Amino acid sequence: MTSDIVAELGHLFLGTRLKRLAERMQADVQQVAADAGLPIQPSHYPVLAVIERHGALTVGQIAEALAISQPGVTRNVSRLVELGLVGVVREGRDQRQKPLSLTPAGQAAMEISKREVWPRIDMAVAALCEELGGPFLDQVSAIERALDERPLDRRAADLGLSILRYSDSVARHFHDINAEWIEAMYRLEQTDRDVLENPRERIIDPGGDILFVEADGLGIVGTCALQKTGPGQFELTKMGVLASARGRKAGEFLLRAVITRAADMGAETLYLLSNRKSEAAIHLYEKLGFVHDADIMRDFGARYERCDVAMRYRLSPSGIGGTV
Repeated sequence: MTSDIVAELGHLFLGTRLKRLAERMQADVQQVAADAGLPIQPSHYPVLAVIERHGALTVGQIAEALAISQPGVTRNVSRLVELGLVGVVREGRDQRQKPLSLTPAGQAAMEISKREVWPRIDMAVAALCEELGGPFLDQVSAIERALDERPLDRRAADLGLSILRYSDSVARHFHDINAEWIEAMYRLEQTDRDVLENPRERIIDPGGDILFVEADGLGIVGTCALQKTGPGQFELTKMGVLASARGRKAGEFLLRAVITRAADMGAETLYLLSNRKSEAAIHLYEKLGFVHDADIMRDFGARYERCDVAMRYRLSPSGIGGTV
């Protein structure tokens, strides 16, 4: 067997090596998408995401937003049009400008992607990178060895976790899961009951959302809400995972999906309120990018008697996503 000259020559061939690594990971992402019944290639996802986030855009505007070449965007757009996921918006008299938007099929594909593809890839890549250390080239080698042992699509499948969106038929899980952990550690306050007993009226209808995480063989094991508290402002609240799901990383999987959902909903401020007793939860929040914030405590901390921790997540302008 010939030696790996790309790896041997280190920094000289770093661009080629990173491209090779990207192609390898994207092939695994494509397999995850195919398993979900989607014909989407990983290179399509940034185009779909930017159109979904910002509305109808021209090819030039998409290229500018993604900071990639216009010919590359044109190729992806052409394929997405062939697939029926993107279409030209017919408006105005200037035929030189052809804004593109998601078709109903494209919107449906994005919903499936965010539920069945993106959270799994996000979590699998995070786990892949979690134990890295040392010089950058050593880290690249570690990623390559780890993918030799277990490809990304296999890692994603092994999670055995999936995200569900809110419906009235699963509302009882929102109440029961949260009531279990709150009563075990604290006591249910009136503000808890108001939200848990009326999720549609208190969370969904005012512009928020509730997500659930389902584990193979266990059913729904966790839930978390995004409560809209002002223009572009959301509280990440009522996050709980059943004790029966411990060790499955269901909480991290769910939290990553909720952060991504907040970005999709246009969150400019995302915050949460907690208590020091919830050490494991606070550690997870810190791991995924929340920081302790005195202003959040001052403005919102009085909502709960038990609140002595307030944290803010600084959403990037481009939102959050996995390796697609």
